[in-house]
Amino acid sequence: MMKKQIITALLCLSLFLVQIPAAQAEGLPGEAGQTYETSFTGSDISLRGTSSQQQYFTVMDYWNVDTVRINLHYQSSQINEDQVSSVTLSLNGIPFYSFRPSRDNNGEQILSIEAPKGFLTVGSNTLGIRGNLRTNTEGYQLCNLDDTQDSWLHLFNTSSIAVKYTPKAITGGIQDFSARFSGMDTVKADQSLLAVPQKASGAELESATYALSGFAKGNTLNDRTIALLPYREDTVQDKRAVVLVAMYDNLPDRMKKLVSTADDLGTHAVIQLVNKESLPTLVVTSKDESLLIKAGRLMASSERMGQISKDLKVVDAATDVADPAPPISTNITFTETGDKLTGPNHQEQTYFVSLPSNRSIADDGRISLDFRYAGNLDFNRSLVTVSINNTPIGSKKLTKELANGDVLNLNVPQSLGITGNFSVTVAFDLELASALCTPNREQMPWAYISKESMMRLNTKDRTDLLLGNYPYPFLRDGIFNRVAVVLPQERDDYTYRSLGNILGMLGKYAGGNTGDVHFYNDSAAAGNLKDNNIIAIGTYKNNKVIRDNNDKLYFKYSKDGSTLLSNEKMAIEEQYGAGIGTLQLLDSPYESGRGLLAVTGVRSENYFLVSKLIGSEKDRWKVYGDGVVTDKDGGVNAYRFKLISGAAKDSAVAKIVERTDVLGFVIAAVMIVTLVVVALLLLLRKHKKKRGDQA
Repeated sequence: MMKKQIITALLCLSLFLVQIPAAQAEGLPGEAGQTYETSFTGSDISLRGTSSQQQYFTVMDYWNVDTVRINLHYQSSQINEDQVSSVTLSLNGIPFYSFRPSRDNNGEQILSIEAPKGFLTVGSNTLGIRGNLRTNTEGYQLCNLDDTQDSWLHLFNTSSIAVKYTPKAITGGIQDFSARFSGMDTVKADQSLLAVPQKASGAELESATYALSGFAKGNTLNDRTIALLPYREDTVQDKRAVVLVAMYDNLPDRMKKLVSTADDLGTHAVIQLVNKESLPTLVVTSKDESLLIKAGRLMASSERMGQISKDLKVVDAATDVADPAPPISTNITFTETGDKLTGPNHQEQTYFVSLPSNRSIADDGRISLDFRYAGNLDFNRSLVTVSINNTPIGSKKLTKELANGDVLNLNVPQSLGITGNFSVTVAFDLELASALCTPNREQMPWAYISKESMMRLNTKDRTDLLLGNYPYPFLRDGIFNRVAVVLPQERDDYTYRSLGNILGMLGKYAGGNTGDVHFYNDSAAAGNLKDNNIIAIGTYKNNKVIRDNNDKLYFKYSKDGSTLLSNEKMAIEEQYGAGIGTLQLLDSPYESGRGLLAVTGVRSENYFLVSKLIGSEKDRWKVYGDGVVTDKDGGVNAYRFKLISGAAKDSAVAKIVERTDVLGFVIAAVMIVTLVVVALLLLLRKHKKKRGDQA
């Protein structure tokens, strides 16, 4: 019996010991051996003939990289000759591995190899995948006459780049913490939390809103958000980084003991990093509401937060926290270091430009492409073409005289109607003088796009009161536009999470920290809401603003608020109506020219589901019109109810004042005309005097 118990104990111990390394490999919070995996972007990609593709991934500066593994899931053309076809991988332009794609298993293969971590750089990195794919071995020894449409290699988007790393200790104070808080690994693992007291006041929520906007801009993931929740043991226990915004009297007792200069908090606010070794927490607190809000505005400035190397920042009445207003015109650089394209025939490089969905390209946009290319081309047939969203906007023939430094300047046609994110593709047709052979491999054709290449964008707001233009009207020219958020008196976690989703998206698009967001309970007087764009979150029963305006909603509640009713667009069964959430963007009932966004459902979990649609870029494409419904199964229905949705058009004078470059030209023209008129008047007066003297 004793022998049997010993064997059982040893078996349990062995199983426990086996499971420990497996858990570490998955990357438990705070443990060594965490892995961040970047999937290949967008849809599947393909190589044809002699061509290349690039994939980008990021290495954070607080990572100690252990290994970099490239996982390729590909399928090779069934008629590729595997003895002469090859694929070469490079890291930041340095080749490190080549292989011949196999035709086994119908050409579908999985390849996993380790890349040299010494080739990595902090920040953006480039994995180059260059194919030399052939379908025959006959004919010329130096070249093959292939149809590139048949010689292909398809890379599935299940391919990835996995970086295994160990986080460094926090040594850089608030700037170091801020980078980690909104770092892609922390956000992807849902390890960031912005916390407020359970019954947060308007000042606490306003300060937290500004702080969240700063961190949201640092979040590079389009399918993850930073959570906003009350500060409790259960909400913070599994986090790597926490920001706590609270009035001093509302701080937990253990946090009060860690705050420096607590006796002086009536005259200043503090932003202080505590608990660095266990649970790093950035405490934002004061005994004065206006100073707490001011500290939140400072945190909305990513540039300022990136400059605070100490653990403590004191904010008083004299502290300057305002950022300059975001410019209407923006210069966008395509590449930080330059991009090289190698190989004959058609080669492309695509750049993705991020633009808020509520802004569109105005007139006078320009692309300036600075590039150079090989001198051994057939210049009668080689050219460069620039396209926006796959629509060509201009081409230029390549010439031997300008091979070492060429420039292409193009206007961006306003007729393209570009709104939101878009792509710019630079395509080179690098034709060789010899149509059959390229005997000198060192003289393979190439083109290089320099880091001086850029795009000048002039943008304007899309002012139709439609969800496709969100975050308008709550943002105007990148600034919070008189926003009033109305919340229920009693708020659960779903309410806070919904609020975090909505404010996170607003903050991500906000370009400055000088606008206003105010918070009200649902009993707020109409006078407080009159001159504001309103976001009302809640149910029929717990939000008076929604209840009082039920007759104006597109999806109305039943008299007892137990379900949403059918309308002219959608038939709703009673039980189904009790389980859906809706976004409804209306003209404000409190003042014309303003908007009201109702985020509502019969229960808080219902409106939390619909808030996720405008919480991240991943699902934004599903939201359009002015009334959207979603259910627990993920079904989304969007409708347009308003026939007229446009705001008042800006006058010609307002448009000129908005454009500083045009304004300067107009002022100069007016001054010249004025001088000419004055000169003519003086000449005329002089001429009249002379005629009088002669008389």
